[in-house]
Amino acid sequence: MRRVSFDNRSLAIALLAGLLAACNGGPAVGSLPVASSSRELIETGQLKNPIDKIDHIVIIVQENRSFNNLFYGFPGSKTAKYGLDSKNQKIELKPLGLSSSWDLEHNHEGFELACNGTGSIPGTDCRMNGFDKESKTCGPGGSTGPCPIKYPQYSYAQHSDTAPYFSMAKQYVLADEMFASNFDTSSYVSHQYIIAGQAGSTVDYPLGGNWGCPGGVTDKLWTLWTNGSRERTFKPQKDQVRVCFNYKTLADELDAKGLTWAFYANPLGVGGGGKACGSKAGPAYVERGIWSSYQAVKQICYGPDWNNDIITPPNQFLTDVGNGSLRHVTWITPTCASSDHPGCKPDTGPSWVASVVNAVGESPFWKSTAIFLFWDDYGGFYDPEPPALVDYDGLGMRVPLVIISPYAKKGWVSHVHYEHGSILKFIEDRFGLARLAQSDSRAKSPESDCFDFSQPPRQFVPIKSQYDGSYFLHQPLDFRPPDTN
Repeated sequence: MRRVSFDNRSLAIALLAGLLAACNGGPAVGSLPVASSSRELIETGQLKNPIDKIDHIVIIVQENRSFNNLFYGFPGSKTAKYGLDSKNQKIELKPLGLSSSWDLEHNHEGFELACNGTGSIPGTDCRMNGFDKESKTCGPGGSTGPCPIKYPQYSYAQHSDTAPYFSMAKQYVLADEMFASNFDTSSYVSHQYIIAGQAGSTVDYPLGGNWGCPGGVTDKLWTLWTNGSRERTFKPQKDQVRVCFNYKTLADELDAKGLTWAFYANPLGVGGGGKACGSKAGPAYVERGIWSSYQAVKQICYGPDWNNDIITPPNQFLTDVGNGSLRHVTWITPTCASSDHPGCKPDTGPSWVASVVNAVGESPFWKSTAIFLFWDDYGGFYDPEPPALVDYDGLGMRVPLVIISPYAKKGWVSHVHYEHGSILKFIEDRFGLARLAQSDSRAKSPESDCFDFSQPPRQFVPIKSQYDGSYFLHQPLDFRPPDTN
């Protein structure tokens, strides 16, 4: 499930071209810039677009935290010390550790409850005072049991656990107006938006367990009306769709341009009812499915990309970067154990992200990379900022976005309105790709507010964390899906 990185192939091509040119009386190799190094092209005056200093874009998708929960009290950002319940009574937010055995409701019903809107369309004109109505499961594995506080919805992650995230934000950029493009807040839909800018009008999470094509005909989801109105109305049950789509994704556009990509994801420990993605030659756990957005995209799941560009387990990224391989665009999702999802128990999520950032930062790729770290949905946690109604499917709750790059502004809190499509638009603008859907068409790119390409690339300072990269390289396989909601 690996192939040679673009940088190595391009270097070989450039060297060969230089040798041929020298033999024909052209310039020697030493005077030719390497084709894959935009930094050298800029220095030689052959590259004019500032964003082209970025050759590699890494998207780290973490799990289930609202902005207010994870970055409570961050200097210069908009956070609240208390929330309102459905009776408009103040509830002081309490600190809770990231490690937990409990979970909160975070589907489209939970969104509508938390929003507690006044508009005629459910989930609009949000008063943001209904989080106490969300259901919660406070025992291990979804069983009943005592909660750490009466309403864990009204809490924030204790700062001793989130120190690596605060360190990243203080060194680089934290965006406090990032909203999910989808209102229904499920990981399934959110992860489709970060590869395609849409999710086929679907809502919530497929029940088959394999998150797409290999799940077979039982993996179906409700859909919403999309007949030009912004009204959120479920189609009749007979109109449910199987979650195996053939819409265009960012990967398809990258393939068409000869650009490289990879999606690092967790193997699943459940069987599928349909044809498995990719080749039968891989490890047995691959046949049971991978927690990847592209497993729900037909042409990727059953095409050559699956064996070339879908990589598991996620910690393989650390090895690949260490071996000098990094694609133009990379998505990375965590294991359950290394996620920030309540109920997954460990508190290693911030250390996992730090290990990914450090792997890039300490590599030769650092000077040409932009890392986007965001959380796929709010996880049921309180946030005071109401999302806007922009179409039938969005927006959803506010989530954190951290941007890490040698060209990112230092210690900058961006108050620009972003969504999933903002990350897609940055990638599309960098590599000359077309827009995919409404999300990336309407979204603002973080290029102008979050980056300063006039500055020289900043030297990387490693992110300190409780667990280092070697811990995750030796972490046993975790077959649990990071989220099932």
